[in-house]
Amino acid sequence: MKFNAIAKFVRVSPYKLRPLVDNIRGKSVKYALGWLAAYGAQKAVPVQKLIESASANAKHLHDIEKNDLYVCEIKVDQGPTFKYFKPGAMGRSNVYRKRLSHISVILKNRDAN
Repeated sequence: MKFNAIAKFVRVSPYKLRPLVDNIRGKSVKYALGWLAAYGAQKAVPVQKLIESASANAKHLHDIEKNDLYVCEIKVDQGPTFKYFKPGAMGRSNVYRKRLSHISVILKNRDAN
């Protein structure tokens, strides 16, 4: 059984999130949530909420506990980019880009491989 959740327009750059999700791909949900809670950076919060949401989907739909699930697939895609300008050197303007991310996670049941 696959259970998925998607978070769109997360205000963290995908370049900062991808190394974070690489560490929890293929791990159990219990381990991933514990690791993200101990990580201590603010960018781990949306990923943690997303995994909790997908595990809540599993609990609600098929009464499967967190201990029986693992992170089958998790990916971070680039969302839209906000561009704004600030003054730069010698009267020029510098372009600043605030990048957004789309995160999707798929959890699978350990027993039904």
